[in-house]
Amino acid sequence: MAAWAAALRGALRGQSDVVRGYLWALAATLCFTIVETTAKALGRSGIDPFQITFFRCFVGGICVVPFMIRAGSGALRTNRVLGHAGRTFFGCASVALGFYAITHLEFAEAVALSYTRPLFLVVLAVLFLGETVRWRRWIATAIGFVGIIVMLRPEAGAFTLAHALAILAAFCVAVVGVLVKQLSATERPEAIIFYFGVLSSLLALPPALAVWRPLDAVSLAALCVIGVVGTTGQYFVIRAYRLVEATQIEPIDYIKLLIATAIGFVGFGEWPDVWVFVGAGIIIAATLYITRREARLARQGASTAPITGATAVPSKAV
Repeated sequence: MAAWAAALRGALRGQSDVVRGYLWALAATLCFTIVETTAKALGRSGIDPFQITFFRCFVGGICVVPFMIRAGSGALRTNRVLGHAGRTFFGCASVALGFYAITHLEFAEAVALSYTRPLFLVVLAVLFLGETVRWRRWIATAIGFVGIIVMLRPEAGAFTLAHALAILAAFCVAVVGVLVKQLSATERPEAIIFYFGVLSSLLALPPALAVWRPLDAVSLAALCVIGVVGTTGQYFVIRAYRLVEATQIEPIDYIKLLIATAIGFVGFGEWPDVWVFVGAGIIIAATLYITRREARLARQGASTAPITGATAVPSKAV
């Protein structure tokens, strides 16, 4: 991961902050696309999402160790054990559910449903963070949920367990965003990342052992790629948000829908129906409005913090 980051930093030297922020965000999107494509291929080969989740957490945790050594033992001090436990539970659940959805749904459909996380963030921020959400954002949130209905068309029998779990995964990502925002008030970022790596590996191990399948060299290498590339993508996201506002680079993540559609067609023989794209368009429009509205209010001091911007880094489940 360090070598990739160093190479990218060298390539971006001399560019403006905005350009570098966009390119870091694009690199993160490509990393997450690689993770999801690899997970889908492994799931198609018969490897259970729980086993994939364990390797994502375990290998990703190993990747964090050098950074913890550099940060020193003081970075591990915490008085928020329950907070870290809750963040781990919902974070691990979001990964497992997300991998299940990617495995059992068309690639583009699973990606489109993952974009619903800002809709849940609005509701959770009101309930647990005491943030004020005015009528415009409530209307945008309602429109976003209408997009889900359009995409899934429950009256046509298009709604399945995999769809429900994909939406639940987005909800878990939103919960992670709220919990990380609360933890970040007292905890160092290194501690949040490290404890998630350790605790999620322990949490994911028992269900992984229950469905464990012997791995050949290719499958083992692919699982390690998921862990390394997923962690690298999260690092790239952090770099991007240090340079550019969330509202400026959040739309870059929507490029993944186009990439996923192409990969699904070429690699897996999938082509979503028109309602997937119509529903995805409604969801994307609603979440873009919410993101920009929150950022504008934050700059005006009308909100304690922008919901999406504050949680953009952990919102990447993979």
